[in-house]
Amino acid sequence: MSEDAVWVRGVTGIQLHHVTDLQDARRFLGNAVMALSAAHVRTGDARFSGLADQLKGVVAQTNDLEGEARESMHRLHSTDPERFVRCREGEEPWPDELQAGFVPRHTCRDECLYHDHEVLDGILQCTCGRPPCRACTIAGAP
Repeated sequence: MSEDAVWVRGVTGIQLHHVTDLQDARRFLGNAVMALSAAHVRTGDARFSGLADQLKGVVAQTNDLEGEARESMHRLHSTDPERFVRCREGEEPWPDELQAGFVPRHTCRDECLYHDHEVLDGILQCTCGRPPCRACTIAGAP
């Protein structure tokens, strides 16, 4: 396993499953295929179309991996909805992701739909009374 740092996209209020990373990868690879195809059209250089053809296979493989990850997430949702919520809330890691070194999601910057954004239907999801952020307690400020 590589020790390279990676950028992890955070969304206030939820912990994203790695299916999101695979969706990003598939989109970025698809964009690369289109750009290489456009370069081929402009230049006529077959190297560009050859590389685009290679990437099409990688796009298909990434799509398959994304489907497997999505199925895993849906399976968790249907078999253990309480655990799914804990994972989504960032209280515990997703079961098919690395468990070692997991730190709960920072909740200290979450905003309340009802009080902060005046969404009247958000009263049932009010987050104002939550205890202090566990992640800050464990790992320090975000």
